[in-house]
Amino acid sequence: MNYETIIFSKDGKIARVFFNRPDVHNSFNSTMIRELDDAFEKVKADKSIRVVVLSGKGKSFCAGADIKWLREIIDYSYEQNLEESIQLAEVLHKIYLLPKATIAMVNGAAIGGGNGFLSACDISVASEEAKFGLSEVKIGLVPAAISPYVFRRIGEGKAREYFLTGKRISAQKALEIGLVNEVVPHKELEKTVNEIANLLLSSGPEAIAACKELIHKVSEMSLDEVKEYTARMIANLRISEEGQEGMTSYLEKRKPKWTK
Repeated sequence: MNYETIIFSKDGKIARVFFNRPDVHNSFNSTMIRELDDAFEKVKADKSIRVVVLSGKGKSFCAGADIKWLREIIDYSYEQNLEESIQLAEVLHKIYLLPKATIAMVNGAAIGGGNGFLSACDISVASEEAKFGLSEVKIGLVPAAISPYVFRRIGEGKAREYFLTGKRISAQKALEIGLVNEVVPHKELEKTVNEIANLLLSSGPEAIAACKELIHKVSEMSLDEVKEYTARMIANLRISEEGQEGMTSYLEKRKPKWTK
């Protein structure tokens, strides 16, 4: 699949999506947003894909909005700005709710909107050389579209600190505040991500999708609502084909069919 600003590839059950504008540190523009939307729509529709790895080509993961794009949108009307902002919000939402496991392989700098992409993924693994920053306030803006996903990772206290100051975050500090799940030496980054991807492939694909739905919905439900919702979910999974195979393989001390 040929794209102008990203690279999409598929290797068996694993899809890889790379930001591919290394000359501008993989900063995004309207073209990249549209192409990311298209790529993740393809991933969602392809039942053979079970894990997605999101990363950047070159030395950076994603440096946020492209400066040239900012020069264009500075003259946009409110309606034009709203349309562009909704497109970015839609892509982040699509990644976050994708019923398949997603891993952000943070190979370098993640600035501004780049943090939204890694936060929308299920698991984020960063190179120890990576740097992070939520610096929108420095140019009179705010991390609006990415805030729901970053907030879910670092919580209100840290969001206040880093959203308001815009100060840089080292890889180790990103790990401490929960922005990323793991930090590894740069030369071990791809190996570590591949190991996690293979670990995810050993889990039931329907169970992965149900887990993501569970995490998303339970946090917004009352305790009374949760009782009914969770009971119905586990009952449905137990009688499903995948659930039956999983329990049977466990009792028979063999690997389930989806691992083959």
